[in-house]
Formats: sequence, structure tokens, C-alpha cells
Amino acid sequence: MQTAQANTNVTNCASGSAAEDRETTMTNTLQETDRKCPQCGGTLEFDPSTGGLKCPYCDYTEAIQHEEEAKESGTIDDEGRFVATEHAYTGKEDTATTDWGTATKTVICKSCGAEIMYDANAIANVCPYCGSTQVMEAGDQKEKIMAPGGVVTFDVDQRRAAELFKTWIGHKFFCPKLAKESAEPDKFHGVYVPYWTFDAEASGDYTGEYGINRTVKKDDGKTEIVTDWYGCSGEIEHFFDDVLVTASDRYDQNILQSVEPYRTDDVKPYKPQYLAGFMAERYTLKLTDAWPKAQSIMDEEMHELAEDDIRDQHNPDDVRSVSIEAKYADVTYKYLLLPVWISCFRYQDKIYRFMVNGQTGKVSGKTPISWIKVALTTIAVIAIIMLLYYLLGD
Repeated sequence: MQTAQANTNVTNCASGSAAEDRETTMTNTLQETDRKCPQCGGTLEFDPSTGGLKCPYCDYTEAIQHEEEAKESGTIDDEGRFVATEHAYTGKEDTATTDWGTATKTVICKSCGAEIMYDANAIANVCPYCGSTQVMEAGDQKEKIMAPGGVVTFDVDQRRAAELFKTWIGHKFFCPKLAKESAEPDKFHGVYVPYWTFDAEASGDYTGEYGINRTVKKDDGKTEIVTDWYGCSGEIEHFFDDVLVTASDRYDQNILQSVEPYRTDDVKPYKPQYLAGFMAERYTLKLTDAWPKAQSIMDEEMHELAEDDIRDQHNPDDVRSVSIEAKYADVTYKYLLLPVWISCFRYQDKIYRFMVNGQTGKVSGKTPISWIKVALTTIAVIAIIMLLYYLLGD
């Protein structure tokens, strides 16, 4: 259990007591995630350092076998890597498979509304997003929740995430010292965040203008730069691979996008054992709502590609008025779970959240600012400038 800090202005936001484990709806079971350690009887958890299951009590380890799951949810390439199946996007909702491979339960945070998927035997006592202890199991859990088509597992363990976080926040000069000491990075929660990924063959005709500068001598003898503009057109073709769209609205999107990218080619076939000891949030953004977001991302990149093509073709000094009507064909999607370490702390009645990419270790978050430090730094800079002006002036 996590405890509050001695100073009432700074508390860890993920403190609370255990909640009761209630009866849950069962799914079709392939293998339970609550596998017991054959040596001491403890519950095995997924271990990022070995990629298998590990007992947190006696350090017994066990490999995870996924040959059958690979056959069902994807293929194995020539290099022996798993490739998740791409589903054709038809513009309609698709539940694909709803078999999570184990008994699951949905826990709802009454404070922020987050819905998190747990193993049926897991005890959920704290919301990892807002730190509230007002969590409860959903009353009606008969709704079929689409199971992931693949999972990018944690490569960074909790200890490493804490180290990376300490280094990151240590470089935040204007962050108050008390806040740095009270962030408790060892209290990070490992969460699998839901993502939709989209592939598409894109093409489009573009028009635009490119400018060539020339120097003109004026009547008064002075010179000026004049830009001559020329119309142009062309065609762009591009293949988009795994465009990421967060399937949850429970995050600060700026922070979440700041810990990207992920190596989505390093995906494993979904198996419940990978979730042992972690949480997985269910998606709240439907597939049909995710596609327009992905298309917006693709549209922006197609516009940039058109500008790049104009520069490559004409070597101009400037480019303007670029317009492209992109079309997308052979659109496919996947539903993946991506790993994130999440933590937060309360400083002067405000919650600050942090994230660490569970695959690459990239850190992002928001920190409080010590305005006293800002003021002192400003005064010091002004003093130095005045001193230099005085010395150089003499």
C-alpha cells in the first residue's frame, strides 16, 4: 500500500485500500493468468527482463509459449517474427474476436470514469490515471469486449522506469525540489493502453506554387529580393503502415504522444499471460471513430509529402498554396495493446501525471514550476547583463 507524504501539500496520488473481489462474467478460457509458482505457490507475473513469467517471491521463471496463438491471430515471417493479422476496414464496427483467453472483469473509476480490464482474480484498489480509490467493478459485464490482435510487451521494468523518471525530472530545473523528492517514481503502474493501427495505400493529385528569388536593383541604387511564383502540379503515392490512434480518451494526449513512437513490428500474439501483473484499459474510442482520426494524420503527412516533392522537383526558395485531395485504398486495421508506465503525484492540490514508454523508456509528463526559482533566475540574468554592460561600457 502506498502512503501519503509527511508534508500535506505533497502526496502520492495513488494511495488507497484494497477493494473487494466480486463475482465476474467468465469468457472462453484458454489458460488462466493466475498461474501458481510450482516452487512456492505464489502467483506468477509477466517479467519484462525475461519476456516470460516470474514468481516475485522465489524468482522462479517460466517461458511463455505462443505457437498456437500465432497461428490463430497472425503469421510467422521468414525471420521468425510474429506478424499480426490485418483486418479489412469496411466502415462498420467489427468485434473480430471477443475471447480474452481468461476470465476478465471491468473496473470503473467513479472519479474520472476510466474503465480498466483486469484478470478476474486481480484486486483493483487504485485508479492508475487519477489516483482515486473510488473504484468499483462494473455491475453488468456481459458486454463483449473485442480482444487484442496483438500486444507489444513491456521491455522496461518498474525499476528501470523509476530510474529513467528520476533522471528526467532531475533535469527539470524549475521544478520544486520538494516535488522531485515526493514523486515516488517507484509507484509506477504498468498499463497496457489500447490502440487502433491503420494501414492504407494512399494517392493524390496536388497543385501548388513554388517561388524563385531574384535580386532587383531599384532606381535609387538599392537592391531588393523579388520572388517569382510558378504554378505546379504532381501526384503522390505512399503506403501508410501502422498509423497509431489512441483508443482511449482517459489520457493527456500530449503526454501520451510524447512517449511515442513504438516499434509495432515487435508485436507478440495476444496471450493473457502477458497481462499477468499488469492492467489493460478497454477501448472507449470505437473503430469507426478512430478511422477519421487516422485519416487526418495521413492527410497531414500527404500534404507534407507534396511539399517535399515540389522542393525535390524544382529546388525553389519557397513553396505555398499546396493542395492535395488524398484517396485511401486497401485500408486495414489492428487492435493492439501498447505498454505504458503511469504515475502521478499531488503537489499543492494539483495532480501531475507522468508516463514512461514501456518498450523504449521514453519519458514525458508535466511538472510544477517554482516561481521563486523563476524569479531568482530572472534577477540573476538581469544582474549579469547589467554587470557585463558596465564592464564593457568602461
